Amino acid sequence: MHSLNYDRKELWDWISRTTLISVRTDTPHDAERNQNFTFCNSSRALPEPVNKFRPRTPRTHGAVRPPHSAPGAVAAEMEPSSGGGGSTFQPLVVLELASTAPEEAVGWLLSRLRERQQNGGAELLRLLYGAEESGLFKEYSDGSMRGFTCANKHKFKGFTGSGDGFLSMAECQYIIKHQLEALRAKDETHVPGYSQAKLYPGKSIIRRLQSKGILVQMFPLHDKEELKRLSFSWYQRVRLSLQPLDAIRHYFGEGQALYFGFLEYFTIALLPMAVLGMPYYLFDWENYDKYVLFAVFNLVWCTVLLEVWKRYSAALAYRWGTLSRKKAFEEPRPGFHGVLGLNPVTGREEPVFPSVNRQLRIYLVSLPFVLLCLYLSLYVMMIYFQLEGWALSVHDEGPTLWTEVLTYIPSVVYAVVIEAMNLAYRYAAEFLTEWENHRRESSYQNHLVLKVLVFNFFNCFASLFYIAFVMQDMLLLRQSLATLLITSQILNQLMEAFLPYWLQRRRNKKMIRKVLKRRAIEEKELPLAEQVRLEADMSTYLGTFDDYLELFLLFGYVSLFSCIYPLAAVLVVLNNITEVYSDAFKMCKLFKRPFADPAGNIGVWQLAFETISVIAVVTNCALIGLSPQVKVYFPESATQLILWTVTAEHLLLGFKFILAFLIPDVPKHIRVKLARIEFESLEALKKKKILEASKPDAE
Repeated sequence: MHSLNYDRKELWDWISRTTLISVRTDTPHDAERNQNFTFCNSSRALPEPVNKFRPRTPRTHGAVRPPHSAPGAVAAEMEPSSGGGGSTFQPLVVLELASTAPEEAVGWLLSRLRERQQNGGAELLRLLYGAEESGLFKEYSDGSMRGFTCANKHKFKGFTGSGDGFLSMAECQYIIKHQLEALRAKDETHVPGYSQAKLYPGKSIIRRLQSKGILVQMFPLHDKEELKRLSFSWYQRVRLSLQPLDAIRHYFGEGQALYFGFLEYFTIALLPMAVLGMPYYLFDWENYDKYVLFAVFNLVWCTVLLEVWKRYSAALAYRWGTLSRKKAFEEPRPGFHGVLGLNPVTGREEPVFPSVNRQLRIYLVSLPFVLLCLYLSLYVMMIYFQLEGWALSVHDEGPTLWTEVLTYIPSVVYAVVIEAMNLAYRYAAEFLTEWENHRRESSYQNHLVLKVLVFNFFNCFASLFYIAFVMQDMLLLRQSLATLLITSQILNQLMEAFLPYWLQRRRNKKMIRKVLKRRAIEEKELPLAEQVRLEADMSTYLGTFDDYLELFLLFGYVSLFSCIYPLAAVLVVLNNITEVYSDAFKMCKLFKRPFADPAGNIGVWQLAFETISVIAVVTNCALIGLSPQVKVYFPESATQLILWTVTAEHLLLGFKFILAFLIPDVPKHIRVKLARIEFESLEALKKKKILEASKPDAE
């Protein structure tokens, strides 16, 4: 092995404002002796180029040794593991402070991280106690999922010895994030060195540092060995098999695993429609009006799909311990601002923003802006129809190969414009939702999702509704649907996979040229400092919002109009298969590792998909009513046709809601287990009260 060369000043100037939070696993004897905190200082010299960093004696901001520490304790340090024997640690979380952060601010933050929790600091010493505090659920000895408690830790499956390996890395990182965000201000009035960064007693220090730009980023580190194993079983081999959802959950957390589980489930559920649609498309290509059977199939499919998914997701969430997990009290978002006041629930001082002001912003600014954007989308749609009519007239005057191609150009251009408008509107929606100043993150996300869904739905489907029910041109509807679907899929793959991959390769090459001056890397494992540097410059994963939005639009194309274009299901299946591999590649190679999101379901997106399934019932009933196969039964009265269509639509909607009511969202065996746990908890509470009541009598 050859040694490595570093751009010393640049590398350590950056590392000096970076803190690694790591987990150390020792024997019970070594844990009390070895665990301490060590932080890198800007005055620390860079070690000579060696194959591995070796422990050196740094000048630190101070170190503490806890009087008592449990196995699996958390330590925050900058020292990589030694090349020899002894205790090693596994880096978990990186905190990067601003380059302008003064020494006193860094020292203050590190001292707060070292303090004992009862004194107001972040207790980074006991992952197991953190698991209990964060409400983590683990599998009990009887097979049920229960809230973890340190008192009963040996009754949980997988807990042996000191508990090494009991918590997944995603769980460890989530616990650390929970503990960091629970770090509260005490009697400090401001962040040392930042007089403008006011602190309020009982408020989150980390959130304050983020909102003021002092804390640049906080992200978990990848585990290269575990990531290799996951990548190999997930996307590096092309095979017809299910995704390793448990491994994905173990590494990335429940939120990501549920997304990939829904993507997989949606793809499998599309197979019957694709199998039915392929021969229907091939053998009835010229019979555009024979779509009644396929429309009826759509009505049943979109209802059953979502009801079965709710049961499947509940089973996954129960297995992963997030189904009955209680949500923590939501603290104000980092971007929330207002006049300092008293929270009546917590009794803490925090910014207060009147709800009336927020509602005025929503109804007087945001709503008119959304309506203006919808009008702009409608205007662009009418321009598209004018161009479409011009292209068709040119083709009708003298049909040639070039005029045939010309008829498709307006649809392709319109599809590109739709994607561009969706992207521009997304930025505007984020700005408006931020300006509305929502206190809670969940409220912010709900308002953002609503704005984006309304515009994207209108922008993508308005032209198809116009063609279907105003122009009533089924041939043009099929052509437009095919063009919009194929073009959007190609653009999404370019924007989501190839462009990030190309940008990341450029960043990596630039970074390596800076860090390595003369010699190329011949080792497979990069030193820790370089790993931190490379991952810090990776793109930040912004969550599953865009992924679910893409699936929402694909679900709309399939459920609303696929009876006119049966090949749509086949195209979506192929897109979803490539989506699995491209999304997996992005998660493992292109983005920083995200913190685990202990989600119990897909959240507001479930309601979004159910809403579009209701619209699909209305749409497919209307298409059936427009079919010549149905019109032949009402040759003289259009009013009767409309009445029969509306009646059938109401009956089907009623059937849909009855079916949703009759199919339980949670399987029976899971409901029984949850009821048993609740019963045992109530019995234990009764016994505790009886014992407490008997103590005074005994005295």
